[in-house]
Amino acid sequence: MALPLACTMLPARAQQNPPPNQPNLMPTAVCVRCIRAHMDFLASDALRGRGSGTPDELVAATYVASEFEQYGIEPAGDSGGFIQRATVIRHPVIAPPRLTFNSSGPASPITTWVHGKEFLALKLGDRLVSGPLEKFNPSRARSIKPGAFVFITTSGGQDTEQLALQLASQGAVAVVVPETTQLRARWKALAAKMPSLPVQVEGQPAGGMGPRFTVLAVTRSGATQLARVRDGTMLRVHARTGKTEQTYTWNVVGKITGTHPGQQHDDILFTAHLDHLGIGAPINGDNIYNGADDDASGTTAVIELARALAAMPKPRRTVIFALFGSEEKGGLGSVYFREHSPVPLKDIAAYLEFEMIGRPDPAVPRDTLWLTGWNRTNLGPELAKHGAHLVGDPHTAEDFFRRSDNYVFAKQGMVAQTVSSYGLHRDYHQPSDDLSRIDFQHMDEAIESMLGPVIWLANSDFVPHWNEGGQP
Repeated sequence: MALPLACTMLPARAQQNPPPNQPNLMPTAVCVRCIRAHMDFLASDALRGRGSGTPDELVAATYVASEFEQYGIEPAGDSGGFIQRATVIRHPVIAPPRLTFNSSGPASPITTWVHGKEFLALKLGDRLVSGPLEKFNPSRARSIKPGAFVFITTSGGQDTEQLALQLASQGAVAVVVPETTQLRARWKALAAKMPSLPVQVEGQPAGGMGPRFTVLAVTRSGATQLARVRDGTMLRVHARTGKTEQTYTWNVVGKITGTHPGQQHDDILFTAHLDHLGIGAPINGDNIYNGADDDASGTTAVIELARALAAMPKPRRTVIFALFGSEEKGGLGSVYFREHSPVPLKDIAAYLEFEMIGRPDPAVPRDTLWLTGWNRTNLGPELAKHGAHLVGDPHTAEDFFRRSDNYVFAKQGMVAQTVSSYGLHRDYHQPSDDLSRIDFQHMDEAIESMLGPVIWLANSDFVPHWNEGGQP
């Protein structure tokens, strides 16, 4: 039914049995046209993929800030505004990295491979990385030795990027994968570009999220040669760097100050990340990595929750909304926010991040979201009890709990988890992650299912806790 408003609304689920000391909250609704409009802009070609730390990321941040201002959200960024600017330090690679090893034992000549020829440096964890070779066949399940330079002899049908991350989580310092047909098609373009080293927020160590590791792809002939090298042989990859460079990344931070003085240390934080991969190697003629699902969808959810909460009587608890820059570069925006939060971190009782909710996950019921680290805390079950279409992460092997900005805060002791419906689709980190792939009905229903529980959380005295053994 069309309502006499500027946008089509979906009714929110009514709050269940509010305590008698809570205000009688009027049901609110999600704005379907607003959701579509935010996505149309954030994931458009005009924003060129919102590359981490680029002017396009700043445009996205400015857009969100203007929406917050329109809703009456209080600014909580730098100098009385909504935007935080973080200084980012880069160490540019100025020559093709080299991989060296003794193929026939310590006394044999050193074999040297060069980025762009025998291998591609897809990801560099540091300027110098070395470790003993360990061959790995994923079809034979086993753990690897920490510090190993792991060579995946066959993907076994698995996504090599996800497999590399799993091995890094087990302690691998580097992962080597054989070239694929897709990589061969992009080899020339990737070879012409110098790989990048991890960047860091000024004054903070690199690596806010997950492990730092190196990923190399070798040619078919290189894979054949490496398969003959003995396990335990030391491999070393070295990247020569030039003068340190200084750039920036941007966050957007706003808040609604709570009304109950007894809950001033029980704040709620809702986040998503603004950035994506920007302009990259073209695939099928498309070089804009729009990031519609990753993470224009999560950013849109936070904007919509902010709009809905701002339209209601002020909640009992303070609610903070933060959109982070440079998540794709290792959680840089969230690391900066951690050090420049508008309230002490100890005063934040619960953190919910929204990441990739633009498409349904076939592994869970339709229009259902899942929560990373479901069994680590009691937050997910409590939200589900109050109407959220929320279940446990069905992809625990992917270790998503440690792969988003929430992990930056979880390591500080905060109950911090990520809401998602990412179904491991093939458009992840591809130019094809664009608006044409978004299921707007799913997005609308998913955000709507969270609205009532979020209103309840902002007006309750519930404080989530880590389950035994759940805190990282």
